[in-house]
Amino acid sequence: MNAQQLSYRLGRVASHVPEGAIVADIGSDHAYLPCYLVAEGLAERAIAGEVVKGPFESAKKQVRQEGLEDRITVRLASGLAAIEPADGVTAITIAGMGGPLIASILEQDKARLEGVQRLILQPNVHAKAIREWAAANGWYIVNEEILEENSKIYEIIVLEPAGKAVEFEEKELLFGPVLMAQRSDVFHTKWQREMAQWQKIVASMDANAEAADIGEKKQELAQKIKLVEEVLNGEIS
Repeated sequence: MNAQQLSYRLGRVASHVPEGAIVADIGSDHAYLPCYLVAEGLAERAIAGEVVKGPFESAKKQVRQEGLEDRITVRLASGLAAIEPADGVTAITIAGMGGPLIASILEQDKARLEGVQRLILQPNVHAKAIREWAAANGWYIVNEEILEENSKIYEIIVLEPAGKAVEFEEKELLFGPVLMAQRSDVFHTKWQREMAQWQKIVASMDANAEAADIGEKKQELAQKIKLVEEVLNGEIS
């Protein structure tokens, strides 16, 4: 992977960036994504934010090598602190982190989301945390994707401001309203894997039934297994 040829996962993230956007890529690593977006004319300008010194230096080097220093700014900062009001950012990408971490990054500096028209978020795990944040903070889910790359399954969640409270059913929070409606082959694969893991945990609990909190945890997992069975069988009403 490089700035000219993104991985399949990052390529799909890039596909959701509106043409002409001013993008902030948070946790940019080598800045491949913002370099690609600007070089291909998909974004007007970009910010590459990194909190770790090593990747920050790598991002600066990459931008310099691509000759894009006049259109991509690299900043050493934590989360959305990489964004300044004068940037005029209209789209934010955050990819390759856990869902709870992405949600905490958004929550910590919500004021910096003013004027942002789209969030393109790619959690590696626990995407539910992002949907819960979206519901609590008034963001619609306008699109979702689920994909497999190198035997790993990833989700992409695209949010836009709703300007009002948003409500999701429990199934929608867990599975994603768009993904649940589509029920692709990769979707089936992911949730069959998850359900198998939960069933193993329940079996282990049965063998260690003396634990004090075993009943509550087992009930929670049993409910999740039931939801997966319903959704995979098409019972999504």
